[in-house]
Parts: sequence; structure tokens; C-alpha cells
Amino acid sequence: MNKQDVLKLSSMPLQSPTYPVGPYKFFERQYMIINYRTDPAMIRQMLPEPLEPDGDVVSVQWLDLPDGEGFGAYSAVAQAIPCALGGERCTFLTQMYVDNCPPLAGGREIWGYPMKYGIAKLDTVGDTLTGVLTYAGQTVASGTMVYKHGSPTDPAAIEALLKRTQVTLKLIPDIDGSPAIAQLVGITFADVVVNGAWTGRARVELIDSVNCPLADLPVLEHTGGLHLVTDMTLPYGRVLHDYLT
Repeated sequence: MNKQDVLKLSSMPLQSPTYPVGPYKFFERQYMIINYRTDPAMIRQMLPEPLEPDGDVVSVQWLDLPDGEGFGAYSAVAQAIPCALGGERCTFLTQMYVDNCPPLAGGREIWGYPMKYGIAKLDTVGDTLTGVLTYAGQTVASGTMVYKHGSPTDPAAIEALLKRTQVTLKLIPDIDGSPAIAQLVGITFADVVVNGAWTGRARVELIDSVNCPLADLPVLEHTGGLHLVTDMTLPYGRVLHDYLT
């Protein structure tokens, strides 16, 4: 295998790359987003500079991804903090948990998604949309939402939300353990199609866990839920801020 062959590889290991070359299309991607008011001081503590807080409402999001090109089928949970960078409103992803190796490895290596292994489930049980996250054999988060009770008053706002820039903190050490990459990365989904959107009452319970600390942003007041079914493309990201320069 020569240099050119090495540089053509999409990922490790060379005999069976963990994920292919992107961009990556997703179909019937389903969300349950539960918004809640939390402690502003904790938001400030968790936002790396130069990001600035944008209010005191954050979210825990369950995702069911049955058809992701190159990644397969998997589920995830993310905790998201609305913020601003240079006047642009964006969303910082502070924690993510997934149950499948290719998106976990690719998410961390390419985009800096803060992914760890956890088992997320999003199901409809009777009249209730339900989400559960299990980490280290324990339930650390559970969410519920009424099933398709209401429609958004502004459909355009839903598409704008999905197209809002996501921000991650990408940290990759060098061979000696010193930082090789320390960046804020921006990711903007493309080809967004909203197949369904519903709003309604929702609740989330977060349980203290040392290695899955979603509860560090405590629930002070629930502000509603959003249920989405979408198609979209995940393109490559861009560097918003480089801590090493």
C-alpha cells in the first residue's frame, strides 16, 4: 500500500474502514426535543469561550436514526445549549450518547461531536412518545411527550431550527498527549425536509451520573416539547475558532 492508497482511506482500520467518505444522508430521522429552563450560571460554566449564552432554556433530545448512509441504524441522546458566536445564533452540543460504533467514531473524529457509548430508546407507547437513556447499566434520563397533539404555529421556524449551526468542541491529542486539534467546529445540515412536526406538553427526568452528567443542567421548569420526522444531509463542518492559533 503506497502513500496515495493510504490517503484515499476514509477511516481506520485500513482493511475495513469504520465509515465511508461523506457527506451522509439521513432518512426518516426522528426527534423528541424536550426544552426546559435551567441554571444560567451552569450554562455559562459549560459554554467554552468565545461562545455566549442565549437565554436559560436548554434541551435534551432523543433521536431515532433508522437509515443513515454509511452509519446504518442507531439511536442517540444529545444535550443542547442555545448560544451565540459573533452575533450568530447557534446551538452548542455539550453531551451526546449513541449505541453504534461507526457514527460514534465518525462523529468524534470528523466533526468533534461529544459522543460516548450509551443506549438510547425512542418509542411510542400507547398515547405517549417515550425516551430512555441507559448508561453503564443504569437509567440516567427519561422523557415523555404527548403524541401528536398540536402542530407548530410557524412551520418555517422548524426548518430554521434544523438549519441552525451546531457547534462542537473538537479535541484530539497529539502522539505525546499535547493538543493536536482544539477547535470550535460549526456544522450546518443541508437538504432539510420536514416530513412531520408536532408540539405539546413534555417532561424530562435527569438522574445524577458521574460519567453521564446530563443532570448538571438541572430541570427548573419544563417549557414544552417538539416531535419531528425529517430527511437531511450531514455535510462536513468548518472551523469557527482555533484555540491553538
